[in-house]
Amino acid sequence: MFDAMDLREMRGLSTRHPWELSRARFFRTLLADEGMLERAPRVLDVGAGDGYVARELAAAMPSASEVVCFDTHYSEEHLRKLEPEAGGTPRVRFTRDSPEGLFDLMLLLDVIEHVEDDRALLAGLLRDRLRQGGAVLVSVPAWQALYTRHDLFLGHYRRYHPADLHQLLAHVGLQRVRDGGLFHGLLLPRALEKVSELARGVRSSPGIEGLGSDETNGSAEAEGEMGIGGWDHGPVLTAAVTAALAADNVLSNLASGAGVRLPGLSTWALCRKE
Repeated sequence: MFDAMDLREMRGLSTRHPWELSRARFFRTLLADEGMLERAPRVLDVGAGDGYVARELAAAMPSASEVVCFDTHYSEEHLRKLEPEAGGTPRVRFTRDSPEGLFDLMLLLDVIEHVEDDRALLAGLLRDRLRQGGAVLVSVPAWQALYTRHDLFLGHYRRYHPADLHQLLAHVGLQRVRDGGLFHGLLLPRALEKVSELARGVRSSPGIEGLGSDETNGSAEAEGEMGIGGWDHGPVLTAAVTAALAADNVLSNLASGAGVRLPGLSTWALCRKE
């Protein structure tokens, strides 16, 4: 049904990438500020990968809450590795089978770009798994013009213009509460990466054939180059990148709160099912 980015990148994970830490903190702060965590007894994290975001959210939720990490690509080996980290209060549970019942909050963080029919996936999940009045948080990579080998490696069918994401969410019956961009400072490096690709004659483009045919697919060297797992660049660089991304997060939060749509490498929307 979908291909979770974290599963592809978790192989050999030693230290979490500052990008991943920053993203989790931003969304945890966003949901806490909006009062979503206190009012969500059941949370469904779709395409949850190794469950890092889920555990971060659970730490800020009431002890009676439950967070279900749902990913159809979990193998038995994945589940054996992940389950020892689960449990506790609130409870974090991992499953590759469609969970039962309705949820109060649904997360689709960097998921729907992995799916050929994103509208059908969203509509089905909202119909079957989200209660009326429940909340949905969606994040996606932004700007199709910035589609590179990195997207191809991760199995992205597309990147999204913010207006396209908003239109998709409206089509499935969601009302936006807040939205904005994320990782504004990473736009220029990605643009330079795209220009470099074009200068070398690399024409990365999405598609069913392209998802498996790029020169970077299928090699261990490519996984090290293209993924975010296994960050190991020393304490000085790590501290500098972490601080820069933290400042970027503050800017994202301020811009969203003021209703300013500041472009970023990612775009997100917090919505309600009316």
